[in-house]
Amino acid sequence: MFKEAHDLIIMFLLSGINPVSSLRKISQFPSSKMIGRAFLVLLWLDVQLQSLLGVAGNLESDALIEFKNVLYSPNDVLQSWDSSLADPCTWFHVTCNNENSVTRVDLGNANLTGQLVAALGKLPNLQYLELYGNRLSGTIPDEFGNLTKLVTLDLYSNNLIGPIPNSFGNLQLLGYLSLTSVNALQVLDLSHNNLEGIVPIDGSFSKFTNLSFQGNKQLSYAPSPPPPPPAATSSPPSARINKTRIIAGGVAAGAALLFAAPTLLICLWRRSSPPVHFFDIPGEEEPEVHFGQLKKFSLRELQVATDNFSPKNILGRGGFGKVYKGRLAEGSLVAVKRLKEEHSQGGELQFQTELEMISLAVHRNLLKLIGFCMTPTERLLVYPYMANGSVASRLRAIECRDSQPPLGWPTRKHIALGAARGLAYLHEQCNPKIIHRDVKAANILLDEDFEPVVGDFGLAKLMHYRDTHVTTAVRGTIGHIAPEYLSTGVASDKTDVFGYGIMLLEILTGQRAFDLARLADDEDVMLLDWVKGLLRERRLEVLIDSDIQGNYVEEEVEQLIQVALLCTQVNGNERPKMSKVVGMLEGEGLAERWEEWQKEEMLQASNRQNQQNTYPFHPNSTSRILADELSGPR
Repeated sequence: MFKEAHDLIIMFLLSGINPVSSLRKISQFPSSKMIGRAFLVLLWLDVQLQSLLGVAGNLESDALIEFKNVLYSPNDVLQSWDSSLADPCTWFHVTCNNENSVTRVDLGNANLTGQLVAALGKLPNLQYLELYGNRLSGTIPDEFGNLTKLVTLDLYSNNLIGPIPNSFGNLQLLGYLSLTSVNALQVLDLSHNNLEGIVPIDGSFSKFTNLSFQGNKQLSYAPSPPPPPPAATSSPPSARINKTRIIAGGVAAGAALLFAAPTLLICLWRRSSPPVHFFDIPGEEEPEVHFGQLKKFSLRELQVATDNFSPKNILGRGGFGKVYKGRLAEGSLVAVKRLKEEHSQGGELQFQTELEMISLAVHRNLLKLIGFCMTPTERLLVYPYMANGSVASRLRAIECRDSQPPLGWPTRKHIALGAARGLAYLHEQCNPKIIHRDVKAANILLDEDFEPVVGDFGLAKLMHYRDTHVTTAVRGTIGHIAPEYLSTGVASDKTDVFGYGIMLLEILTGQRAFDLARLADDEDVMLLDWVKGLLRERRLEVLIDSDIQGNYVEEEVEQLIQVALLCTQVNGNERPKMSKVVGMLEGEGLAERWEEWQKEEMLQASNRQNQQNTYPFHPNSTSRILADELSGPR
């Protein structure tokens, strides 16, 4: 029986990981008795696997729970770390790979008090350990040297004491295993603690500067190591004996691995295959988030990139927070948006889901999201740096004493069309559609080739991911907010169309929307009525930006004004969709739409005149009383 089982195991190895193909091989045996025995062997292997999976699956969760048990968290950031859940991949602040093994622990600036534990050295695939900005005390366990795949270790600004373990730089494991160096480590920050002793110089430590260790007054640096002795030409008898023992041990270990290989292969196959559910429980499931090319940054990485969010690196301020210029470790320039009002716990999953939605909106005229950073107290978004800033900053370059030349008319036309295409993509090609809610020149950015990209889209929803009972909070800039949005708080794609129309007037005049009304001499005339009058009288020179210095095509200016007026109609239902706006800017259907709108305007004006003639105002009517006559001082 054992020999037959052994033959089956060898055949299982040859057939591959998938047990189905193994069963097909087994079915080729002429003896049905053999097939029955094969099933018994596989059943026995499966029972053994269940035991092994239970033990292996709990090792990492047990290590993290042991760490949690020595921590105090006043903000309860570790609430999701539940010991009854064997899979730590479902916990917040923990990231796993495709094999459900922990690769990242992010607990920077989490206001934690406690100590490091040796159990963290039992996370074999851990690459990032972020524990900066807490109040951790005690020593650094030697077992951290077991984390051979570690890329970033950040213990900045804690209360750690004792020496830096030599195991960080050079792991020498017991037995007959070879010497292993932590060569994967790229980021090490132990600064501003109370460490003491000598800084190791072997392994990865040769790559780090004094900045990684500054602020530890008791640390000293070892002298350079002496040159290695010449290699021996022959081995002593004791060494030969040790080698013989090692070889014998290797043979024994190889034999054991050969017998255990089927179990391990089935284990790998089961972990890589999706589970089969034989029952259904009604209810709403949490979405699984896949970020694709979206990179998850540590807070420390972005602090270094922006010089700790230095005021000198501020690119702009907005309703969602400040934007900083930064340079990543590999040298690329980025813009880091630091979202405000994100200082409470919870909502991580919904925040990540909204990030996924934003990251999937990819278009030439949309600002691409590179990555993000999420800690218990911070929410940051990372975008590519736009060399030519925002349209608003370029329109007012002279006002800002910028040496760059003003935008010419061809560039302004290109900006209008590109922004329209980006908004049309958000409205009609994203599922679900994305409403911007704050379309303005300051949110249209220009790359090095003056290609316009729409920025800040999706942030209104992202900032309110916890407000499940309120979804209509008004977000926007005065002068760009559509009337129905201001009165009801309900946003739609036509809300963005209104903001786009006002933005066209910004591009034409070079003025902020809030300042456009000052261009009208008569305070009793509404802004849009004033624009209509100038267009009707063909006094375009009053409206067009003086920085253009007359270098524009009058017919094209008229067309852009017409599109702006169509987009800013009071009734949102009468505004065109952004896809129609793109067509009109490309010369399709604008003349017909403008003629139709003029007829409707004349009809409405006639109806208003008839109503005034039918219902004349009474001489004593309060409608003619000035404001200061209606109510005196109180």
